[in-house]
Amino acid sequence: MAFASFILFALLLLQVFIYQSSFLFNFTSKWTALENDHKTVVTPKPKEDQDGHPSLDPSLNVFFKVTDLHIGKTMPIYFASDRDSTPTRLLSRSEADSIPFSSSKLPYLLEFFSFSNTSPQARAMETTLKQCELKPTGGEVKFCVTSLESMLDMTRHFFGTVKPKVLTTKILSSNHTLFQNYTFVERPLEMHASKVVACHTMAYPYLVYYCHGHKGHLTRVFKIALFGENKERVEAAAVCHMDTSTWDGDHVAFRVLGGHPGSSPVCHVLPVDNVVWFA
Repeated sequence: MAFASFILFALLLLQVFIYQSSFLFNFTSKWTALENDHKTVVTPKPKEDQDGHPSLDPSLNVFFKVTDLHIGKTMPIYFASDRDSTPTRLLSRSEADSIPFSSSKLPYLLEFFSFSNTSPQARAMETTLKQCELKPTGGEVKFCVTSLESMLDMTRHFFGTVKPKVLTTKILSSNHTLFQNYTFVERPLEMHASKVVACHTMAYPYLVYYCHGHKGHLTRVFKIALFGENKERVEAAAVCHMDTSTWDGDHVAFRVLGGHPGSSPVCHVLPVDNVVWFA
């Protein structure tokens, strides 16, 4: 009971400040497009600049190397704005259970939400549903949650009787800039953990989290104090995937950082609307 109360309290606190970008206007920048299953993800080919070199979308500047984790490191990072967005919440279980959540029901869902079957919304919903229906592989834990109760149940099932801690990214200044250089102004603080689950918001008409994680030490969690060029302060949550050997060779992280599956760990910061649980 104490564990359930702790998780419920933590989730209710998260509901106060977690914002999801508007579903209707922000599909392509959703972090979950990058965090899809490493074996099956299909990421867009990079555009080329005027000199014929690959040109990456600024929103992909969220990856870094584990060797970058030190005071004084400066690098460009993209943080989606939590301003001018549509606040959403996890549905209650009764609300979520009243709406089908299955790719087989997609035609009904498109009609229910009044989306054309050729619209960007339809494509995003199809991607989310298929991602949530993928089976976990290689010892990884995967699940999607559509309600506060399901988040509680799945988190409790994964961590057992151990009380997990929760970490998110917080923008601490009002003068937010989407993309700029940030400097590590304090020594990155590692949050020692033997179990980690990261939950990412999916493109959907209501709040859906895709959660995945490992038991063991395949994922490291850090809290990073960042200071931007415009004097903006960010308290960032970051995770480092120590084993990338099963990732797809075309994963966007390798285009940003170089390397190939298994060559080196891949780290990334979490957007403001993502959550990492660890114990």
